[in-house]
Amino acid sequence: MQTMSKKNGATSPRDGTAAAVRDATRAGATREPATAERPLRRSFTAEYKQRLLREAEAAAASGVDGAIGALLRKEGLYSSHLTEWRRERERGALAGLTPKKRGRKAAPKNPLADENELLRRQNAQLQAELDKAKVIIDVQKKLSSLLGIPMTEEPPEKL
Repeated sequence: MQTMSKKNGATSPRDGTAAAVRDATRAGATREPATAERPLRRSFTAEYKQRLLREAEAAAASGVDGAIGALLRKEGLYSSHLTEWRRERERGALAGLTPKKRGRKAAPKNPLADENELLRRQNAQLQAELDKAKVIIDVQKKLSSLLGIPMTEEPPEKL
C-alpha cells in the first residue's frame, strides 16, 4: 500500500498556486522571479538612420525582390522605422533624424520665477527673525517689571 504525505490523500499542489508557494517556502526553496527586468527601448543615432535610408534606397534601386526586407531583417527593424525616418528627413535633414526625448515636455519657465522664489524665502526668513525678536523684547519687558527696573522708551529711528 502507498503512503501519502499529504492530509486526506491529496496530491502535490500545482506550480504557481498559493499552496505550492507555501510548500516551497517551508522546504526552504527560493523562488526565481518569473520575468526579467523590463527591456530598454532602442534609440538610433542620426548617422545610423541616414545610413540605413541610403542602404534602403540602394536596395530599392537594385531591383532585387525582397532586398529591403532582407536589410530590415538583418538590422532587426520594421518598415515603419524607414517610413518614419523618411518623414523626419523631409522635415529637416540631420535635425529631423535626431532622437526625440520621450515623456512630458517641461513647461516654459518664467524668468522672474527664480527671483520671486528667492525673495519669498528671504521674506519668510526675515519674518521668522522678527518674530523671535518680538518674543525676546516681550521677555525683557516682563523681566524688567519683575525686577523693578524701569524701561526707558526710545523713539523709533527714522528711516
